[in-house]
Amino acid sequence: MQQPDETEPVRPDLDVLFAAVEATGEAVLITSAELNEPGPRIEYANPAFTRMTGYAPREVLGRSPRLLQGPGTERAVLDRMRAALAVGEPFQGEAVNYRKDGSAYVVEWLITPLRDAEGRIVRWVSAQRDITERRAYEDRQALMVRELHHRVKNTLATVQAVLNATVRSSLTIPEFTRALSGRIASLARTHALITEDIAQAASFDGLLRAELDPYGERGRLTLEGPRVVLPSEIAVPVGMALHELTTNCLRHGSLADPNGRLQVTWWIEEGPPGRSLRWDWAEHDGPPVGHPTREGFGHRLLNKVLATQTGAEVAVDFAQDGLRVSVRMPLPATGA
Repeated sequence: MQQPDETEPVRPDLDVLFAAVEATGEAVLITSAELNEPGPRIEYANPAFTRMTGYAPREVLGRSPRLLQGPGTERAVLDRMRAALAVGEPFQGEAVNYRKDGSAYVVEWLITPLRDAEGRIVRWVSAQRDITERRAYEDRQALMVRELHHRVKNTLATVQAVLNATVRSSLTIPEFTRALSGRIASLARTHALITEDIAQAASFDGLLRAELDPYGERGRLTLEGPRVVLPSEIAVPVGMALHELTTNCLRHGSLADPNGRLQVTWWIEEGPPGRSLRWDWAEHDGPPVGHPTREGFGHRLLNKVLATQTGAEVAVDFAQDGLRVSVRMPLPATGA
């Protein structure tokens, strides 16, 4: 009796193969071989295809897979696919397709030729999967990398500017060390708030409270205003400005006096140029305020850096009982 050749693969019967294709989680299409219009024509679609597209087999049999294409389908991808199939090569790619209900999804294909005994292509088999979530995740990652690169460049430039300005405005080495350390720490707090937010932004009240909450005992602080989200390019200079105002307030202003008070109010202003963030910093019942004899870093930051980087208009008033600062800062069209 002849023994079976153990080197010859065991072929499952057609019922087993069909059941496997029906059960797989990958969408499978089998089409006719012709590539020119009106072909190729769909000859088989498995249940996973129905789940992915919303089309039942009876709705697509005899039709072209082109029915899944739409305005967002990239022509360049289709051209590459056609070029590969025209020379009988498999094709793997990604494109935007459309479900029966009109909603878009991103599909990944692997299209393989089926050949007869003479090597002629008689069918195409397409295995497909919905990669919409994966593509969205990859796009978010790419956006975050670009944003991080942009923010690191801006931060390094800001650190350089802070260092140079601190050198110019400091009289002694200890004063320089204290001021620079506080400013770098403020930058770190701002970046921590930005990084924690998926949109890479920070709220104005979050920046304000990060600076002032440690000094809010006995009701000395009044902070009032709506939630306003600032993109990173605005949040960094605003955070620096609030840090300088807080430092000055603690060392020379109302928070340096046990009876002193600080009130910060902010609101959104609508106008012909667009939306603006208005905020007022008002110190009360602190030591007598005199006009500074030299332009320190904080004053220079408010009048130059904040205005340059955010387009803000800044008004500073050295009132008798405390410093007053009023800021009008334009918001991006997408700001909230």
